[in-house]
Amino acid sequence: MPPGRQSPSSQHAPELRAAARHLARRRFLTVTAAAAALAFGTQLPATGAASAAELDAARIADDPFTLGVASGDPWPGSVLLWTRLAPEPYEADGGLAQQRVVVEWEVADDERFGTIVRRGAAIAHPEVHHTLHVEVDGLAPGRVYYYRFRTGTWISPTGRTRTAPAAMGPASALTFAAVSCQAYHEGYFTVHRHLAGDDVDVVFHLGDYLYEYAVDAAGGARKYTDRVLPDLFNRETVTLEDYRLRYALYHRDPDLQAVHAMHPFVITWDDHETENNYAADSDENRTPPAAFLLRRAAAYRAHWENQPLRASQLPNGPDAQLYRRLHWGTLAQFDVLDTRQYRSNQAYDDRPHIPGPESDDPARTITGAAQERWLLDGWRTSDAVWNVLPQQVCFSQRKLDLSPVAKVSMDAWDGYRASRDRVLAGARAAGIDNLMVLSGDVHVGYAFDIKDDFDNPSSRTLGTEIVTPSIASGMDGIVRPTNWATYLSANPHLKFYNGQRGYVRVQLTPQAARADFKTVSAVTTPGAPITTAASFVTEAGNQGLKPA
Repeated sequence: MPPGRQSPSSQHAPELRAAARHLARRRFLTVTAAAAALAFGTQLPATGAASAAELDAARIADDPFTLGVASGDPWPGSVLLWTRLAPEPYEADGGLAQQRVVVEWEVADDERFGTIVRRGAAIAHPEVHHTLHVEVDGLAPGRVYYYRFRTGTWISPTGRTRTAPAAMGPASALTFAAVSCQAYHEGYFTVHRHLAGDDVDVVFHLGDYLYEYAVDAAGGARKYTDRVLPDLFNRETVTLEDYRLRYALYHRDPDLQAVHAMHPFVITWDDHETENNYAADSDENRTPPAAFLLRRAAAYRAHWENQPLRASQLPNGPDAQLYRRLHWGTLAQFDVLDTRQYRSNQAYDDRPHIPGPESDDPARTITGAAQERWLLDGWRTSDAVWNVLPQQVCFSQRKLDLSPVAKVSMDAWDGYRASRDRVLAGARAAGIDNLMVLSGDVHVGYAFDIKDDFDNPSSRTLGTEIVTPSIASGMDGIVRPTNWATYLSANPHLKFYNGQRGYVRVQLTPQAARADFKTVSAVTTPGAPITTAASFVTEAGNQGLKPA
Protein backbone atom coordinates (compact mmCIF):
# COMPACT_ATOMS: atom_id res chain seq x y z
CA MET A 1 0.00 0.00 0.00
CA PRO A 2 1.15 3.57 -0.56
CA PRO A 3 3.02 4.83 2.47
CA GLY A 4 1.83 8.10 3.92
CA ARG A 5 3.92 10.96 2.61
CA GLN A 6 6.02 12.32 5.44
CA SER A 7 7.76 15.63 5.28
CA PRO A 8 11.35 15.34 4.03
CA SER A 9 12.29 18.40 6.04
CA SER A 10 15.93 19.16 6.59
CA GLN A 11 17.74 17.15 9.24
CA HIS A 12 20.35 19.89 9.55
CA ALA A 13 20.68 23.09 11.53
CA PRO A 14 19.44 26.13 9.55
CA GLU A 15 22.92 27.66 9.74
CA LEU A 16 24.51 24.57 8.15
CA ARG A 17 21.95 24.37 5.37
CA ALA A 18 22.35 28.09 4.71
CA ALA A 19 26.12 27.65 4.47
CA ALA A 20 25.67 24.88 1.92
CA ARG A 21 23.32 27.07 -0.11
CA HIS A 22 25.90 29.87 0.03
CA LEU A 23 28.53 27.52 -1.37
CA ALA A 24 26.15 26.57 -4.17
CA ARG A 25 25.58 30.23 -5.06
CA ARG A 26 29.32 31.02 -4.99
CA ARG A 27 30.05 28.14 -7.35
CA PHE A 28 27.20 29.04 -9.70
CA LEU A 29 29.71 30.97 -11.85
CA THR A 30 30.81 27.73 -13.56
CA VAL A 31 28.77 25.23 -15.55
CA THR A 32 29.34 22.41 -13.07
CA ALA A 33 28.51 24.79 -10.24
CA ALA A 34 25.21 25.61 -11.90
CA ALA A 35 24.41 21.90 -11.79
CA ALA A 36 25.39 21.83 -8.12
CA ALA A 37 23.07 24.71 -7.38
CA LEU A 38 20.32 22.90 -9.30
CA ALA A 39 20.85 19.83 -7.14
CA PHE A 40 20.60 21.86 -3.96
CA GLY A 41 17.73 24.14 -4.78
CA THR A 42 15.47 22.93 -7.60
CA GLN A 43 12.64 20.41 -7.59
CA LEU A 44 10.62 19.01 -10.49
CA PRO A 45 9.45 21.51 -13.12
CA ALA A 46 5.95 22.72 -12.39
CA THR A 47 3.07 21.15 -14.31
CA GLY A 48 2.75 22.91 -17.62
CA ALA A 49 6.12 24.60 -17.22
CA ALA A 50 7.77 25.63 -20.46
CA SER A 51 11.14 26.79 -19.19
CA ALA A 52 12.85 24.80 -21.93
CA ALA A 53 12.00 24.71 -25.62
CA GLU A 54 10.25 21.59 -26.86
CA LEU A 55 12.22 19.34 -29.18
CA ASP A 56 10.38 17.87 -32.15
CA ALA A 57 10.85 14.17 -31.34
CA ALA A 58 10.76 13.32 -35.04
CA ARG A 59 14.17 15.01 -35.29
CA ILE A 60 15.86 12.58 -32.86
CA ALA A 61 18.16 10.75 -35.23
CA ASP A 62 19.64 8.18 -32.85
CA ASP A 63 18.03 5.78 -30.41
CA PRO A 64 17.25 7.76 -27.23
CA PHE A 65 16.52 4.60 -25.15
CA THR A 66 20.16 3.59 -24.74
CA LEU A 67 19.84 3.19 -20.96
CA GLY A 68 16.95 0.75 -20.92
CA VAL A 69 13.78 0.78 -18.84
CA ALA A 70 12.92 -0.06 -15.25
CA SER A 71 10.02 -0.29 -12.83
CA GLY A 72 9.79 -0.05 -9.08
CA ASP A 73 7.85 0.05 -5.81
CA PRO A 74 4.89 -2.16 -6.75
CA TRP A 75 1.67 -1.26 -4.94
CA PRO A 76 -1.64 -3.14 -5.27
CA GLY A 77 -2.95 -0.86 -8.02
CA SER A 78 0.12 1.06 -9.11
CA VAL A 79 3.71 0.78 -10.25
CA LEU A 80 6.44 3.30 -11.12
CA LEU A 81 7.93 3.21 -14.63
CA TRP A 82 11.32 4.74 -15.43
CA THR A 83 13.48 5.52 -18.41
CA ARG A 84 15.94 8.19 -19.49
CA LEU A 85 16.34 9.68 -22.97
CA ALA A 86 20.01 9.79 -23.95
CA PRO A 87 20.99 9.26 -27.60
CA GLU A 88 24.52 10.24 -26.50
CA PRO A 89 24.67 8.80 -22.96
CA TYR A 90 28.28 9.80 -22.28
CA GLU A 91 27.64 13.45 -23.14
CA ALA A 92 26.70 15.75 -20.26
CA ASP A 93 23.33 16.62 -21.84
CA GLY A 94 22.70 13.14 -23.24
CA GLY A 95 22.62 14.57 -26.74
CA LEU A 96 19.35 16.45 -26.22
CA ALA A 97 20.68 19.83 -25.02
CA GLN A 98 18.31 21.89 -22.86
CA GLN A 99 15.14 20.82 -24.62
CA ARG A 100 12.10 19.02 -23.28
CA VAL A 101 10.77 15.98 -25.07
CA VAL A 102 7.27 14.48 -25.07
CA VAL A 103 7.28 10.72 -24.50
CA GLU A 104 4.31 8.37 -24.77
CA TRP A 105 3.99 5.31 -22.55
CA GLU A 106 1.86 2.18 -22.64
CA VAL A 107 1.02 -0.61 -20.19
CA ALA A 108 -0.45 -3.85 -21.50
CA ASP A 109 -1.66 -7.23 -20.31
CA ASP A 110 0.51 -9.03 -22.86
CA GLU A 111 4.02 -8.77 -24.24
CA ARG A 112 2.70 -8.04 -27.76
CA PHE A 113 0.67 -5.09 -26.46
CA GLY A 114 -2.54 -6.52 -27.89
CA THR A 115 -4.53 -5.31 -24.87
CA ILE A 116 -3.47 -1.85 -23.70
CA VAL A 117 -4.77 -1.17 -20.18
CA ARG A 118 -3.17 2.24 -19.56
CA ARG A 119 -1.48 4.81 -21.78
CA GLY A 120 -0.43 8.41 -21.53
CA ALA A 121 2.24 11.00 -22.25
CA ALA A 122 4.91 12.56 -20.08
CA ILE A 123 7.58 15.19 -20.55
CA ALA A 124 11.27 14.42 -20.22
CA HIS A 125 12.61 17.67 -18.77
CA PRO A 126 16.26 18.70 -19.05
CA GLU A 127 16.12 19.84 -15.40
CA VAL A 128 15.90 16.15 -14.40
CA HIS A 129 18.31 14.99 -17.13
CA HIS A 130 15.51 13.79 -19.42
CA THR A 131 14.45 11.08 -16.98
CA LEU A 132 10.85 9.93 -16.66
CA HIS A 133 9.13 8.71 -13.50
CA VAL A 134 5.62 7.68 -14.50
CA GLU A 135 3.36 6.59 -11.63
CA VAL A 136 0.77 4.39 -13.31
CA ASP A 137 -2.42 4.00 -11.27
CA GLY A 138 -5.64 2.09 -11.84
CA LEU A 139 -4.01 -1.30 -12.35
CA ALA A 140 -5.36 -4.59 -11.03
CA PRO A 141 -3.63 -6.02 -7.95
CA GLY A 142 -1.45 -9.10 -8.15
CA ARG A 143 -0.91 -8.95 -11.91
CA VAL A 144 2.00 -9.07 -14.37
CA TYR A 145 2.09 -6.20 -16.87
CA TYR A 146 4.28 -5.15 -19.78
CA TYR A 147 5.27 -1.57 -20.58
CA ARG A 148 7.18 0.52 -23.10
CA PHE A 149 7.92 4.12 -24.07
CA ARG A 150 7.79 5.84 -27.45
CA THR A 151 9.08 9.15 -28.78
CA GLY A 152 9.35 10.17 -32.41
CA THR A 153 10.09 7.03 -34.43
CA TRP A 154 11.77 5.27 -31.49
CA ILE A 155 10.29 2.59 -29.23
CA SER A 156 11.99 1.51 -26.01
CA PRO A 157 12.72 -2.08 -25.02
CA THR A 158 9.75 -3.81 -23.43
CA GLY A 159 9.72 -4.04 -19.66
CA ARG A 160 7.91 -6.56 -17.48
CA THR A 161 6.56 -5.59 -14.08
CA ARG A 162 3.88 -6.55 -11.57
CA THR A 163 1.60 -5.11 -8.96
CA ALA A 164 1.37 -6.25 -5.34
CA PRO A 165 -1.65 -8.27 -4.17
CA ALA A 166 -4.67 -6.53 -2.70
CA ALA A 167 -3.79 -4.71 0.50
CA MET A 168 -5.71 -6.91 2.95
CA GLY A 169 -5.90 -9.98 0.76
CA PRO A 170 -4.14 -13.25 1.45
CA ALA A 171 -1.12 -14.15 -0.65
CA SER A 172 -0.08 -17.78 -0.88
CA ALA A 173 3.55 -17.06 -1.73
CA LEU A 174 6.08 -14.39 -2.60
CA THR A 175 9.48 -14.91 -4.17
CA PHE A 176 11.96 -12.05 -4.08
CA ALA A 177 15.67 -11.51 -4.59
CA ALA A 178 18.08 -9.39 -2.57
CA VAL A 179 21.15 -7.83 -4.22
CA SER A 180 23.79 -5.23 -3.36
CA CYS A 181 27.21 -3.80 -4.13
CA GLN A 182 27.82 -3.64 -7.87
CA ALA A 183 31.18 -1.96 -8.41
CA TYR A 184 31.41 -1.65 -12.20
CA HIS A 185 35.20 -1.49 -12.13
CA GLU A 186 35.50 -4.77 -10.19
CA GLY A 187 33.66 -7.10 -12.51
CA TYR A 188 30.88 -7.94 -14.92
CA PHE A 189 27.25 -7.99 -13.83
CA THR A 190 26.90 -11.69 -14.66
CA VAL A 191 24.83 -12.20 -11.52
CA HIS A 192 22.21 -9.79 -12.85
CA ARG A 193 22.01 -11.74 -16.11
CA HIS A 194 21.16 -14.88 -14.14
CA LEU A 195 18.70 -13.01 -11.95
CA ALA A 196 16.96 -11.68 -15.07
CA GLY A 197 16.15 -15.30 -15.92
CA ASP A 198 14.95 -16.20 -12.43
CA ASP A 199 11.24 -16.30 -11.64
CA VAL A 200 11.01 -13.74 -8.84
CA ASP A 201 8.27 -11.23 -8.10
CA VAL A 202 10.44 -8.31 -7.00
CA VAL A 203 14.10 -7.43 -6.40
CA PHE A 204 15.34 -5.52 -3.34
CA HIS A 205 18.53 -3.58 -4.02
CA LEU A 206 20.15 -2.91 -0.65
CA GLY A 207 22.68 -0.27 -1.64
CA ASP A 208 25.96 0.51 -3.38
CA TYR A 209 24.20 0.52 -6.75
CA LEU A 210 26.93 2.88 -7.90
CA TYR A 211 30.53 3.47 -6.78
CA GLU A 212 32.13 6.88 -6.69
CA TYR A 213 35.64 5.62 -7.50
CA ALA A 214 37.40 6.23 -10.80
CA VAL A 215 36.84 3.81 -13.69
CA ASP A 216 39.71 3.66 -16.18
CA ALA A 217 39.51 3.30 -19.96
CA ALA A 218 39.50 -0.51 -19.75
CA GLY A 219 36.71 -0.68 -17.18
CA GLY A 220 39.02 -1.73 -14.35
CA ALA A 221 38.88 -5.47 -13.68
CA ARG A 222 36.70 -5.94 -16.78
CA LYS A 223 39.82 -5.30 -18.88
CA TYR A 224 37.95 -4.30 -22.02
CA THR A 225 39.67 -4.97 -25.32
CA ASP A 226 36.69 -4.09 -27.54
CA ARG A 227 36.06 -0.55 -26.29
CA VAL A 228 37.70 2.44 -24.62
CA LEU A 229 35.73 4.24 -21.96
CA PRO A 230 35.87 8.05 -21.98
CA ASP A 231 38.39 9.68 -19.67
CA LEU A 232 35.56 11.51 -17.90
CA PHE A 233 34.95 8.35 -15.82
CA ASN A 234 38.56 8.18 -14.63
CA ARG A 235 37.94 10.39 -11.60
CA GLU A 236 35.91 10.27 -8.41
CA THR A 237 32.34 11.51 -8.61
CA VAL A 238 31.81 14.84 -6.85
CA THR A 239 29.51 17.05 -8.93
CA LEU A 240 25.98 16.46 -10.18
CA GLU A 241 27.37 15.98 -13.69
CA ASP A 242 29.85 13.38 -12.38
CA TYR A 243 27.13 11.35 -10.69
CA ARG A 244 24.75 11.59 -13.64
CA LEU A 245 27.39 10.36 -16.06
CA ARG A 246 28.39 7.53 -13.75
CA TYR A 247 24.80 6.31 -13.70
CA ALA A 248 24.86 6.41 -17.49
CA LEU A 249 27.91 4.14 -17.47
CA TYR A 250 26.16 1.65 -15.19
CA HIS A 251 22.85 1.74 -17.06
CA ARG A 252 24.66 1.01 -20.33
CA ASP A 253 25.56 -2.42 -18.95
CA PRO A 254 23.42 -4.99 -20.83
CA ASP A 255 23.08 -7.33 -17.84
CA LEU A 256 21.84 -4.53 -15.60
CA GLN A 257 19.41 -3.46 -18.32
CA ALA A 258 18.16 -7.04 -18.61
CA VAL A 259 17.36 -7.48 -14.91
CA HIS A 260 15.61 -4.10 -14.70
CA ALA A 261 13.50 -4.96 -17.74
CA MET A 262 12.36 -8.25 -16.19
CA HIS A 263 11.62 -7.40 -12.55
CA PRO A 264 10.37 -4.43 -10.52
CA PHE A 265 12.99 -3.14 -8.07
CA VAL A 266 12.68 -1.67 -4.58
CA ILE A 267 15.73 0.56 -4.17
CA THR A 268 17.52 1.84 -1.12
CA TRP A 269 21.01 3.29 -0.92
CA ASP A 270 24.11 2.83 1.21
CA ASP A 271 27.29 4.91 1.18
CA HIS A 272 28.94 4.58 -2.24
CA GLU A 273 26.05 6.23 -4.07
CA THR A 274 27.52 9.33 -2.40
CA GLU A 275 30.89 8.65 -0.69
CA ASN A 276 32.50 5.75 1.18
CA ASN A 277 31.31 5.31 4.78
CA TYR A 278 29.82 8.77 5.11
CA ALA A 279 27.60 9.38 8.13
CA ALA A 280 24.93 12.07 7.91
CA ASP A 281 26.86 15.29 7.08
CA SER A 282 30.35 13.83 7.72
CA ASP A 283 32.50 12.17 5.08
CA GLU A 284 35.65 10.09 5.51
CA ASN A 285 37.94 12.95 4.45
CA ARG A 286 36.74 15.36 7.16
CA THR A 287 35.35 17.77 4.59
CA PRO A 288 33.53 20.73 6.18
CA PRO A 289 29.90 19.66 6.57
CA ALA A 290 28.50 22.49 4.43
CA ALA A 291 30.73 21.48 1.52
CA PHE A 292 29.89 17.80 1.94
CA LEU A 293 26.15 18.53 2.00
CA LEU A 294 26.53 20.16 -1.40
CA ARG A 295 28.09 16.95 -2.72
CA ARG A 296 25.38 14.92 -0.99
CA ALA A 297 22.70 17.01 -2.65
CA ALA A 298 24.23 16.27 -6.06
CA ALA A 299 24.47 12.54 -5.30
CA TYR A 300 20.91 12.33 -3.96
CA ARG A 301 19.43 14.14 -6.95
CA ALA A 302 21.29 11.98 -9.47
CA HIS A 303 20.22 8.87 -7.56
CA TRP A 304 16.54 9.81 -7.72
CA GLU A 305 16.78 10.78 -11.36
CA ASN A 306 18.32 7.46 -12.34
CA GLN A 307 16.26 5.03 -10.26
CA PRO A 308 12.66 3.78 -10.43
CA LEU A 309 11.62 5.86 -7.41
CA ARG A 310 8.36 7.69 -6.84
CA ALA A 311 7.92 11.44 -6.37
CA SER A 312 7.72 10.80 -2.61
CA GLN A 313 11.47 10.09 -2.68
CA LEU A 314 12.41 13.25 -4.61
CA PRO A 315 15.22 15.00 -2.68
CA ASN A 316 14.96 18.45 -1.20
CA GLY A 317 18.58 19.53 -1.54
CA PRO A 318 20.69 17.23 0.67
CA ASP A 319 17.62 15.57 2.24
CA ALA A 320 15.49 12.74 0.89
CA GLN A 321 13.06 10.39 2.59
CA LEU A 322 14.03 7.01 1.20
CA TYR A 323 12.62 4.92 4.05
CA ARG A 324 9.16 3.65 3.20
CA ARG A 325 6.76 0.75 3.71
CA LEU A 326 5.37 -1.73 1.20
CA HIS A 327 3.02 -4.68 1.65
CA TRP A 328 2.48 -7.99 -0.14
CA GLY A 329 -1.09 -8.63 0.93
CA THR A 330 -1.11 -9.90 4.50
CA LEU A 331 1.84 -12.19 3.81
CA ALA A 332 4.63 -9.64 4.20
CA GLN A 333 5.30 -6.10 5.33
CA PHE A 334 8.53 -4.54 4.07
CA ASP A 335 9.99 -1.65 6.07
CA VAL A 336 12.76 -0.29 3.84
CA LEU A 337 15.37 1.55 5.91
CA ASP A 338 17.99 4.23 5.30
CA THR A 339 20.86 3.65 7.75
CA ARG A 340 23.21 6.20 6.18
CA GLN A 341 21.53 9.61 6.01
CA TYR A 342 20.58 10.05 9.68
CA ARG A 343 23.24 8.09 11.58
CA SER A 344 25.60 9.37 14.23
CA ASN A 345 29.20 9.50 13.09
CA GLN A 346 31.05 6.20 13.48
CA ALA A 347 32.73 5.68 16.83
CA TYR A 348 36.49 5.23 17.30
CA ASP A 349 37.36 6.84 13.95
CA ASP A 350 35.46 4.08 12.14
CA ARG A 351 38.11 1.45 12.91
CA PRO A 352 37.30 -2.10 14.09
CA HIS A 353 37.15 -1.74 17.86
CA ILE A 354 35.89 -3.49 20.95
CA PRO A 355 32.53 -2.11 22.15
CA GLY A 356 33.09 0.78 24.52
CA PRO A 357 31.55 3.92 25.98
CA GLU A 358 31.84 5.81 22.71
CA SER A 359 30.07 3.21 20.58
CA ASP A 360 27.55 2.27 23.29
CA ASP A 361 26.38 5.79 24.10
CA PRO A 362 22.55 5.49 24.22
CA ALA A 363 22.24 8.79 22.39
CA ARG A 364 23.88 7.31 19.29
CA THR A 365 21.63 6.22 16.44
CA ILE A 366 21.98 4.49 13.08
CA THR A 367 18.44 5.31 11.92
CA GLY A 368 17.72 8.70 13.43
CA ALA A 369 14.91 9.17 15.94
CA ALA A 370 12.13 9.85 13.42
CA GLN A 371 12.85 6.76 11.33
CA GLU A 372 13.15 4.59 14.45
CA ARG A 373 9.73 5.76 15.65
CA TRP A 374 8.25 5.16 12.19
CA LEU A 375 9.61 1.60 12.17
CA LEU A 376 8.36 0.69 15.65
CA ASP A 377 4.96 2.31 15.03
CA GLY A 378 4.65 0.30 11.82
CA TRP A 379 5.38 -2.94 13.62
CA ARG A 380 2.76 -2.21 16.26
CA THR A 381 0.05 -2.02 13.58
CA SER A 382 1.37 -4.80 11.34
CA ASP A 383 -0.89 -7.75 10.59
CA ALA A 384 1.59 -9.42 8.23
CA VAL A 385 2.82 -12.98 8.71
CA TRP A 386 6.38 -11.88 7.87
CA ASN A 387 7.93 -8.54 8.79
CA VAL A 388 10.93 -7.99 6.54
CA LEU A 389 13.51 -5.25 7.07
CA PRO A 390 15.45 -4.45 3.87
CA GLN A 391 18.42 -2.30 4.91
CA GLN A 392 22.13 -1.86 4.35
CA VAL A 393 24.68 -3.05 6.92
CA CYS A 394 25.08 -6.13 9.14
CA PHE A 395 22.43 -6.11 11.84
CA SER A 396 23.53 -9.12 13.89
CA GLN A 397 26.56 -9.17 16.15
CA ARG A 398 29.65 -10.06 14.12
CA LYS A 399 32.79 -10.57 16.17
CA LEU A 400 35.89 -10.14 14.04
CA ASP A 401 38.34 -12.18 16.15
CA LEU A 402 38.51 -14.81 18.90
CA SER A 403 39.59 -12.52 21.73
CA PRO A 404 37.53 -12.68 24.95
CA VAL A 405 36.29 -9.19 24.08
CA ALA A 406 36.38 -9.11 20.30
CA LYS A 407 36.55 -6.20 17.92
CA VAL A 408 33.47 -5.42 15.84
CA SER A 409 32.69 -3.10 12.93
CA MET A 410 31.92 0.48 13.88
CA ASP A 411 30.11 1.02 10.55
CA ALA A 412 27.54 -1.76 11.14
CA TRP A 413 24.84 -2.08 13.81
CA ASP A 414 27.57 -3.40 16.15
CA GLY A 415 28.79 0.21 16.31
CA TYR A 416 25.28 1.34 17.29
CA ARG A 417 24.26 -1.31 19.83
CA ALA A 418 21.83 0.98 21.63
CA SER A 419 19.98 1.47 18.34
CA ARG A 420 19.84 -2.28 17.79
CA ASP A 421 18.63 -2.88 21.34
CA ARG A 422 15.80 -0.36 20.89
CA VAL A 423 14.75 -1.93 17.58
CA LEU A 424 14.72 -5.45 18.99
CA ALA A 425 12.85 -4.29 22.08
CA GLY A 426 10.31 -2.70 19.75
CA ALA A 427 9.92 -5.96 17.84
CA ARG A 428 9.36 -7.88 21.07
CA ALA A 429 6.85 -5.31 22.34
CA ALA A 430 4.94 -5.42 19.04
CA GLY A 431 4.78 -9.21 19.13
CA ILE A 432 6.69 -9.61 15.87
CA ASP A 433 7.06 -13.38 15.59
CA ASN A 434 8.59 -13.68 12.14
CA LEU A 435 11.30 -11.07 11.63
CA MET A 436 13.66 -11.20 8.67
CA VAL A 437 16.41 -8.63 8.17
CA LEU A 438 17.95 -8.25 4.70
CA SER A 439 21.45 -6.73 4.51
CA GLY A 440 24.24 -6.07 2.03
CA ASP A 441 27.44 -4.00 2.24
CA VAL A 442 30.07 -6.65 3.14
CA HIS A 443 30.34 -8.35 -0.31
CA VAL A 444 29.82 -11.85 1.13
CA GLY A 445 26.90 -14.08 1.96
CA TYR A 446 25.93 -14.63 5.60
CA ALA A 447 22.97 -16.32 7.30
CA PHE A 448 22.44 -15.32 10.94
CA ASP A 449 20.01 -16.21 13.68
CA ILE A 450 19.10 -12.98 15.48
CA LYS A 451 19.46 -13.76 19.17
CA ASP A 452 17.87 -12.19 22.21
CA ASP A 453 21.42 -12.23 23.65
CA PHE A 454 24.10 -12.65 21.00
CA ASP A 455 26.61 -13.74 23.64
CA ASN A 456 24.35 -16.58 24.77
CA PRO A 457 23.80 -19.11 21.96
CA SER A 458 20.96 -20.77 23.91
CA SER A 459 18.96 -17.53 24.20
CA ARG A 460 15.75 -17.07 22.24
CA THR A 461 15.99 -16.63 18.48
CA LEU A 462 14.06 -13.48 17.57
CA GLY A 463 14.43 -13.68 13.81
CA THR A 464 16.85 -14.26 10.98
CA GLU A 465 19.22 -12.10 8.98
CA ILE A 466 20.07 -12.81 5.37
CA VAL A 467 23.13 -10.96 4.04
CA THR A 468 23.34 -11.03 0.27
CA PRO A 469 26.68 -11.40 -1.53
CA SER A 470 27.79 -8.60 -3.82
CA ILE A 471 27.06 -8.43 -7.53
CA ALA A 472 30.66 -7.53 -8.44
CA SER A 473 32.34 -5.68 -5.56
CA GLY A 474 35.38 -7.56 -4.31
CA MET A 475 35.96 -9.16 -7.72
CA ASP A 476 35.82 -12.96 -8.00
CA GLY A 477 35.89 -13.99 -4.36
CA ILE A 478 36.35 -17.46 -2.91
CA VAL A 479 34.09 -19.96 -1.17
CA ARG A 480 35.96 -19.76 2.14
CA PRO A 481 37.78 -16.48 2.84
CA THR A 482 40.79 -16.57 5.15
CA ASN A 483 38.67 -15.49 8.15
CA TRP A 484 35.96 -18.12 7.49
CA ALA A 485 36.78 -20.41 10.42
CA THR A 486 37.37 -17.48 12.79
CA TYR A 487 34.00 -15.88 12.06
CA LEU A 488 32.06 -19.14 12.40
CA SER A 489 33.79 -19.95 15.68
CA ALA A 490 33.43 -16.45 17.14
CA ASN A 491 29.75 -16.17 16.15
CA PRO A 492 27.75 -19.33 16.90
CA HIS A 493 24.62 -17.66 15.54
CA LEU A 494 26.31 -17.39 12.11
CA LYS A 495 25.01 -20.39 10.18
CA PHE A 496 26.58 -19.75 6.77
CA TYR A 497 29.44 -17.75 5.28
CA ASN A 498 30.44 -17.68 1.61
CA GLY A 499 32.82 -15.25 -0.07
CA GLN A 500 31.68 -15.48 -3.70
CA ARG A 501 29.58 -13.05 -5.72
CA GLY A 502 25.86 -13.67 -6.15
CA TYR A 503 22.38 -12.93 -4.84
CA VAL A 504 19.86 -14.41 -2.42
CA ARG A 505 16.50 -15.79 -3.54
CA VAL A 506 13.85 -15.87 -0.79
CA GLN A 507 10.48 -17.57 -0.94
CA LEU A 508 7.88 -16.69 1.68
CA THR A 509 4.73 -18.68 2.43
CA PRO A 510 2.43 -18.48 5.47
CA GLN A 511 4.24 -21.55 6.81
CA ALA A 512 7.93 -20.88 6.19
CA ALA A 513 10.67 -18.87 4.51
CA ARG A 514 13.35 -20.42 2.31
CA ALA A 515 16.58 -18.62 1.38
CA ASP A 516 18.78 -19.87 -1.48
CA PHE A 517 22.26 -18.39 -1.84
CA LYS A 518 23.03 -18.19 -5.57
CA THR A 519 26.71 -17.72 -6.45
CA VAL A 520 29.03 -17.52 -9.44
CA SER A 521 32.70 -18.53 -9.56
CA ALA A 522 33.95 -15.40 -11.34
CA VAL A 523 32.95 -11.89 -12.38
CA THR A 524 36.24 -10.60 -13.83
CA THR A 525 35.40 -12.67 -16.90
CA PRO A 526 31.82 -12.79 -18.20
CA GLY A 527 29.54 -15.78 -18.46
CA ALA A 528 30.20 -17.82 -15.31
CA PRO A 529 27.41 -20.29 -14.49
CA ILE A 530 25.34 -19.91 -11.36
CA THR A 531 25.00 -22.49 -8.61
CA THR A 532 23.15 -22.78 -5.31
CA ALA A 533 25.79 -22.57 -2.58
CA ALA A 534 23.38 -23.29 0.30
CA SER A 535 19.70 -23.22 1.22
CA PHE A 536 18.04 -22.56 4.57
CA VAL A 537 14.51 -22.66 5.94
CA THR A 538 12.97 -20.92 8.95
CA GLU A 539 9.45 -21.79 10.07
CA ALA A 540 6.75 -19.26 10.79
CA GLY A 541 6.34 -19.06 14.54
CA ASN A 542 9.54 -21.05 15.13
CA GLN A 543 12.42 -18.82 14.12
CA GLY A 544 15.87 -20.28 13.45
CA LEU A 545 17.70 -21.24 10.27
CA LYS A 546 17.91 -24.89 9.33
CA PRO A 547 19.60 -26.36 6.22
CA ALA A 548 16.99 -27.05 3.53
